[in-house]
Amino acid sequence: MKTPRFLLPAATAGILALTLSACGGGGGGGTTGGGGSDADANLDSRGPITFVQGKDNNNVIRPLIDKWNASHKDEQVTFKEQTDQADQQHDDLVQHFQAKQSDYDVTDVDVVWTAEFAAKGWLQPLKDKMAIDTSAMLPATVNSATYKGTLYAAPRTSDGGILFYRKDLVPNPPKTWDEMMGMCSIAQQNNIGCYAGQFSKYEGLTVNASEAINSAGGSVLDKDGKPSLNTAEAKAGLGNLAKAYADGNIPKEAITYKEEDSRQAFQSGKLLFLRNWPYVYSLMSTEGSSAVKDKFGMTALPGKDGPGASSLGGHNTAVSVYSKHKATALDFVKFLTSAESEKFYATQGSLAPVLGSLYSDQELVAKLPYLPVLKTSIDKAVPRPVTPFYPAVTKAIQDNAYSAIKGEKSVETALSDMQKSIESAGAGS
Repeated sequence: MKTPRFLLPAATAGILALTLSACGGGGGGGTTGGGGSDADANLDSRGPITFVQGKDNNNVIRPLIDKWNASHKDEQVTFKEQTDQADQQHDDLVQHFQAKQSDYDVTDVDVVWTAEFAAKGWLQPLKDKMAIDTSAMLPATVNSATYKGTLYAAPRTSDGGILFYRKDLVPNPPKTWDEMMGMCSIAQQNNIGCYAGQFSKYEGLTVNASEAINSAGGSVLDKDGKPSLNTAEAKAGLGNLAKAYADGNIPKEAITYKEEDSRQAFQSGKLLFLRNWPYVYSLMSTEGSSAVKDKFGMTALPGKDGPGASSLGGHNTAVSVYSKHKATALDFVKFLTSAESEKFYATQGSLAPVLGSLYSDQELVAKLPYLPVLKTSIDKAVPRPVTPFYPAVTKAIQDNAYSAIKGEKSVETALSDMQKSIESAGAGS
């Protein structure tokens, strides 16, 4: 997933509630659980820090950093902007953490990376002197920042998948997958593609495949946290994507789509329906090149018999265990998660707030009328795996879902292979 976001990434309900049992974590600085000299060092130190985040597409973080710097002349924040690709962001952070470098003081952490980084001792536990107040935050967002009972990051934005649709062509949006597929004739009549999501072989495909399975009544994991992919429901969910691609209801070029590719396709008028994160709302509403500026609506992802299941997405903000100025870093984290900053994320970047009260803020709802839909989406969203083995798990989903959609494997074989690979990932590699 990009640096998604809104309805936010990441709702409606659906990726995988994984709780693969964790076996130790691997190298790193402070020990798992917060002990060790790295986690205990520099707690009172102040000074310049660096904030690391993926591409600031909506120009959200720069104004906030400017605001901070204007009143903190001795504790200036430098912005290190990464690419807009989540996989590359992850690898960049891993390289710096493994080298125990102190120049990545505060980092933006996708919700699915928190457990992995915490298990390896790279994130400063946010407790005791480093504690933050999470009482006003949506419980799902706090859970995404918690590993083995300890908070390792501050929830900053949430995310959930949303269906964007051409309201000038489809006055009443579909509520089910079959209903949406039945509307593809409208796309054909207008010489545009019907439906797209993010189907390139990367994190976005894990999200889309999981949502498809969950929305069809299946689940990637069962209630005990074990893979549950050899089921009729899982077959129906992944089969929906494979059939739509084979039939042309998902355009052939969509197999290469990531977030921005799919946004640009919809925004230029080439799609009837798009699954994406709410961050695209502000871009499609304001960019001069948008061909759909006043022509699109937003609704819940379609499911089997009604609204489907979105993946819980979003981004947390963590302090590196190797930071030399943790007191400043903590204050900056609190600044980034304040009510004022949270409201700015929503209005400037259509990013979903983590503070529950903002979803009923009359001023905010007047500017962003889809907020109630977003709140419902997030409340019903299914989190992705909380496991230090997440890279192996998501690779298993991506590889096999991609092969199934392209028709290189049968849906049954892809799901069986996915099951075996996830079981191996949790076996303690």
